[in-house]
Amino acid sequence: MSRMSRILIYLVRRDLRTADNPVFHEIERLHSQSQKPFTHVLPVYVFPANQIEISGFLRSENEKSPYPEARSIAGRFWRCGRLRAKFIAESVWDLKTDLEGIGSGLAIRVGETKDVVKSLLDGYRERSDAEVHGLWMTSEEGWEEIEEERHVKDLVQNENKEFKLWTDEKYYVDDRDLPFKDIKKLSDVFTEYRKTVEPLREAPRKQLPKPRSLPPMPEHVPQQFEPFKIPDTLEGTIEALHKPLHENLEVSGMPSMPPGVSSAHPFIGGSKAGHARLRHLIESGAMTSYKDTRNGLLGLDFSTKLSAWLALGSVSARQIHWQLMDFEDAKTDVGKGVEGYGKGENKGTAGVRFELLWRDYMRLCTRKYGTRLFYLGGYKGDKETKFKMISSPYSKTTERKNTKGVNDQSTKAAVERFLRGETGTGLIDASQRELFLTGWTSN
Repeated sequence: MSRMSRILIYLVRRDLRTADNPVFHEIERLHSQSQKPFTHVLPVYVFPANQIEISGFLRSENEKSPYPEARSIAGRFWRCGRLRAKFIAESVWDLKTDLEGIGSGLAIRVGETKDVVKSLLDGYRERSDAEVHGLWMTSEEGWEEIEEERHVKDLVQNENKEFKLWTDEKYYVDDRDLPFKDIKKLSDVFTEYRKTVEPLREAPRKQLPKPRSLPPMPEHVPQQFEPFKIPDTLEGTIEALHKPLHENLEVSGMPSMPPGVSSAHPFIGGSKAGHARLRHLIESGAMTSYKDTRNGLLGLDFSTKLSAWLALGSVSARQIHWQLMDFEDAKTDVGKGVEGYGKGENKGTAGVRFELLWRDYMRLCTRKYGTRLFYLGGYKGDKETKFKMISSPYSKTTERKNTKGVNDQSTKAAVERFLRGETGTGLIDASQRELFLTGWTSN
């Protein structure tokens, strides 16, 4: 008689890395025990239907997506464009490859996260040879992500299974080391917050090693629910993500890349590429000179350009910190011979830590103010400003509020000039064109 498989589901979101990942670290530790709480681990990544358009994954042209298009409430723009979609797909597949190298794998799904989790729970409930032990996921600060966590928790606990929400450790200062427990005590002034966690060089916790091995994937994994089909290659995934975006370009005459011009952000997603970029920044001396060059506009190395990997958790802030420490203290040969090697913190590496703390701070502000950050009147709730609303130039809606004196067509033309980089203001136009063509522009 075959042994019952006990499966732990790990719902991966913006923690797309194996190293310095507390969830994988704990999974490896538990699996090394003689009494193992689970026999298999199922890492799952979901392309969420409310944040990235998934109609390109439909099994056939005759099918219709059960989800509304992933467009913004204001303006009805695609919430995720083609360049970011490609970067996310590369990051997901990089994690998949990394996990397969240590005995695990990654199931890729599309839909609302709660629907995917329900399909997994339903699929295993019907089997006599496998059961779900529980589900783990890492916390996020966005209000949509918090709603996602609540829905998943309810589904799992209604099945009397273990649900665990892990602290997000991709940031610079660990939550457990903050000088306050009540988020309301976070200062609205960054400098005041910074002073409470200085010296920054001593603030991060130790990074966690990459697991040497992980429990295997389950022999049976419930399939993607209809009417969607998951491609079995990275190229197929990117094609599916791009399909609806290419078919529904509402603005005509968008710029094309000029001949002989290279992108200032020619990078691919994933931990491997992120760490290669980090190593390059150290070995090229860009980290040492960062403070003097960070406000530039042109080129590859005047700023770190690590934000895309940080946002997805492909690289953690403390991984960056400890790589800088190795350089500053000459712990490894990376950067040997470069100015600043083995001479302690310099103004460039200090500047990088300073900017990493800014990321922490804005994340904490999101926790403090929640949806208020997105109010038209600002998080303080300004009641004096009167906003005029138009029907979106990019949707079929006829909803209109406070539109006296507003001309939809002229507003649409102005917005499209801005999107195409044709306002007549050189710096704005250049920045808009770079953003459209590369997915990045300097701040």
